[in-house]
Amino acid sequence: MQVCANAHPAPCGQSDWRPESATMQRFLGIFAAFLTLMTPSAASADPADIDAAARGVVRVVIIDAADDELVPISHGTGFAVSAKMVVTNAHVVRDALRDENLRIGIVPSGGGEAVYGNIVEMSGRNDLALIRITGDLRLPPLAIAGGLPPDNGQVVSVGYPMNVDRAQGLDFSDIFRSQPPVKSPGFISGARPSRQFDTILHTAPIARGNSGGPLLDPCGRVVGVNSFGADNTGGGAEFFFAVSTRELLPFLRANAIEPRVIGSACRSMADLDEAERERLQREQMDARADLEQRSEAQRAKRERALLEAQQGVILEREDRVFLAFILLLVAFGLGQWALKLWHEEERDERKLRIVGGATALVVLVAIAAYLTRPGLDEIDRRVAAAMQEGEDEPGAATPGEQSDLALLCTLVPERSRITSARVEDLKFDWTPDGCVNERTQYGFAGGTWSRLFVPNDEDAVSVNSFDPDRRIFRTERYLLPRGAMGEAREARSKYQAPKCGAPGASTKLGELQSEVLGQLPNQANERLVYECGPRPAGSD
Repeated sequence: MQVCANAHPAPCGQSDWRPESATMQRFLGIFAAFLTLMTPSAASADPADIDAAARGVVRVVIIDAADDELVPISHGTGFAVSAKMVVTNAHVVRDALRDENLRIGIVPSGGGEAVYGNIVEMSGRNDLALIRITGDLRLPPLAIAGGLPPDNGQVVSVGYPMNVDRAQGLDFSDIFRSQPPVKSPGFISGARPSRQFDTILHTAPIARGNSGGPLLDPCGRVVGVNSFGADNTGGGAEFFFAVSTRELLPFLRANAIEPRVIGSACRSMADLDEAERERLQREQMDARADLEQRSEAQRAKRERALLEAQQGVILEREDRVFLAFILLLVAFGLGQWALKLWHEEERDERKLRIVGGATALVVLVAIAAYLTRPGLDEIDRRVAAAMQEGEDEPGAATPGEQSDLALLCTLVPERSRITSARVEDLKFDWTPDGCVNERTQYGFAGGTWSRLFVPNDEDAVSVNSFDPDRRIFRTERYLLPRGAMGEAREARSKYQAPKCGAPGASTKLGELQSEVLGQLPNQANERLVYECGPRPAGSD
């Protein structure tokens, strides 16, 4: 017998599989457990990701509202697919559709008052129901995985099992109080059709009360909606079934809900950090190799320049000395001619002055040629000029030089970790004083440009940072519980971000953001890394 995982004791249907004996069932259970232990999982669930997803998990309570008294009849679990929409199992809320005295209560997990909900759609074929929240409650929606974890991959069931409530001594009146859901890890055992719809077989424990709760992958993304479990009265291993996302996604889209589907592989932040360290090491090795190559090229260039300068200077010195010598010979000849003219009886004074002046001029030019010959220090000047040539060409980039940038930033999936964020290309205009898109000032502290965002309509704190030299834009997202978000909003309300481009705005904002940054966990839930390049013409 397949047993429902809601609070009702009614069966969900009959199973066609029956072992021939209790001994055989126990053997199969032990064998399945052995395979689970021997085969490593693809990823290990991160508690921070599961806690982040659990913020959107609710207890779904069926309430008898007759005689103006609220009496809980049964309960299951649900999870948010938008701020005001909750998914659960159809069998959890079916009675509320049949009896006008029954109402649906939604009890959030992260604090706050319970509210009512109305059924938007119910599909008995695949045991799914969609509920609209009617009160002021807004929930952080869960993201849905774009694919299943591999067989034997780890999963976590999140919900409100009734046996846990009983073990704690809680009664039905306590279920109206906000309480954190129970998280139960297990493994994927396979995907298979069941009762005309697609299900996932897994070993993450569920019980009555878990119906409608999410089955999560290690990154906290929904891979199924827990629905029922296999009968284990013979002492065999426990297996459980969840409605797969192949049923869930069409159901949501048919009801005008466009869920957040994350298709990227689930990677832990530790794996991502390790990959970043390896990438940084490779970049440093490449930079050192490039520096050595450039240094070798510079040495070769200097040697060539030195040789050319030495040869050129020596040749010019020799040419000037030779020129001075020739000019002196010419001057000597002119002097002899002038002397001859001087001793003539009928002296031609005009001709004598011309020849004498020419002699003096040639002597002066010879002296000038000798005195202006390049000295040995000219070698160093020519080497320096040759080394500088090409480095100051117009348009050449100067390391560390700041300038206005008009960029298009594109996500780098292999450097990013996405569990729920929506991703799209970013138009990013940057000025050297930290003004982004002409309206958002970034703060500068610790050698980093950053801007902190604490929205009122989303339970997530984002820290954006930009490296103008490397043109890398990064977003770190912290998916905080309601209490921590309240503290972050309070700390953020204590300061007003300076206007873009105001004097000293970047330094001031860097100091103002420090209080909120100090409240954030050591590790973010998500990291989005973008590479930015020149924006194509016309893209504005």
